[in-house]
Amino acid sequence: MLSGHEQPGRTVQEYIDDKPLWRDGTDTAIPPMTGMQWRIWWLAAAGKFFEGIMIFMTGVALPLITIDFSLNTTQQGFISSASLAGILVGATALGSLADRFGRKRMFIAEMAIFALFVTATTFAPNFMALVVFLFGAGIALGCDYPRAHMVISESTPTPRRGRLVLSAFGFQSVGAFAGTFLGFFILYHNPDVEAWRWMYGAVIIPAILVLIGRFYLPDSAHWLLSRGRLHDAEVETQRLLARKPAYPSQVILRPDGENPAHSARSGRYRDLFGAKYRRVTIFASVPWVLQDLCTYGVGIFTPVLLAAVVGRQSDLDSLQDVIHNDMLGAKGSALMDIVFIIGIVVAIFLVERVGRLRLQITGFVGCGLGLFLVAMATLDPDDYNIPLLFGGFVLFYFMNNLGPNSMTYLISGEVFPTEIRGKGAGFAASFAKVGAVGAAFFFPMLADAIGTSALLFLLVGTTILGVIVTIRFGFETSGMSIDAPGLGAPDPRASAMSSSTSA
Repeated sequence: MLSGHEQPGRTVQEYIDDKPLWRDGTDTAIPPMTGMQWRIWWLAAAGKFFEGIMIFMTGVALPLITIDFSLNTTQQGFISSASLAGILVGATALGSLADRFGRKRMFIAEMAIFALFVTATTFAPNFMALVVFLFGAGIALGCDYPRAHMVISESTPTPRRGRLVLSAFGFQSVGAFAGTFLGFFILYHNPDVEAWRWMYGAVIIPAILVLIGRFYLPDSAHWLLSRGRLHDAEVETQRLLARKPAYPSQVILRPDGENPAHSARSGRYRDLFGAKYRRVTIFASVPWVLQDLCTYGVGIFTPVLLAAVVGRQSDLDSLQDVIHNDMLGAKGSALMDIVFIIGIVVAIFLVERVGRLRLQITGFVGCGLGLFLVAMATLDPDDYNIPLLFGGFVLFYFMNNLGPNSMTYLISGEVFPTEIRGKGAGFAASFAKVGAVGAAFFFPMLADAIGTSALLFLLVGTTILGVIVTIRFGFETSGMSIDAPGLGAPDPRASAMSSSTSA
């Protein structure tokens, strides 16, 4: 390939989006990915994988932890919600640090924190220590939540961004399946109350390997340029785009490519709620919290209800019966995890063709219908309508990952400009986790008070509200350049490039 397009004084994204020419003058279809860009993607996807493992494996481990530490219902709620609460705090308190200290430093720090706390969780001596350690691991995952999106978005070509971000996000579902399968596998081979420690212990070595890999990544040239570090941004852009043969042969960035003066003045939390970004903040955060209320609310009931589909649970209180019921619940959850993965695969295929808005709206509608079917199936607690129950769960999990679960994550990292992207994406993630923590902690008690069916009907209402908010405040981000998002209009250069690519 030949360079053909190289011009001095360009933005970081223009270099990333540039397409080499073949020797006969033919354009490549879309900008090719370098080895470093793929390495960034894999190491970002690993963080989502760990999140899925930790949260969903805790559901399998909880019955054993309950016996090991003799927990009451309230203490079980603390265990279930500890990681989610940590994610909330991490996304809020640490999510913005990437705007101050850089993407790479925080990308490394959060994985070091996670490896430390997951090791401590494995050897937790009592209930209180376990809550603290799970909370600490959640803080690291919360910090990583918006960071994974940022490092992918700021290092990949615009036409590939949606699919690459969603592919990495899909590893949350892969992690959920892996966590459920790992819990089942360990229980099968070690049916002992201490088996929950082996579940968390299995995560330690992979976390350390990912930590080591992140040391060898380049920093975000977008962020460096926004801080006025022009030479460093050029060096890191060259590292990011290293190819054989070399293309581009030299990187010369425009000094005003990210407007560092504006960055220093406007990168504050209160700007998220000012007139300029209020619509963006609502669009990025409110549908996400509504989605999390549904996802984590339904996740509480999935293992128990689907045990009725997989097989009959025992009513005895012995350790063997607890492990038996736990394994049944894990089987049921694993079935839904597979549907979750299928949903994200379809979303990856459709996101650039159909668009973010249509998928989010369609997904909310499908989730509402699925929840309605599950609620109808559970009206008689002594005689579940099994086909209706199973069909409702399949529809909910598929449409959730096709639409709001994946789209809210993707959109939150696209709509804010560089200087405030960490704060905006972090706020959206932490605000969403308010719904997750509330669902994990309060929904079991609410279900006892009003019944499972009534609670599920209430969750149908949240999906309807999700549709309304998306239509009222949303705008399409497909084809929008990461250089200048946040105003609800695609960047002309990105639109022209998308048209050229389609042609």
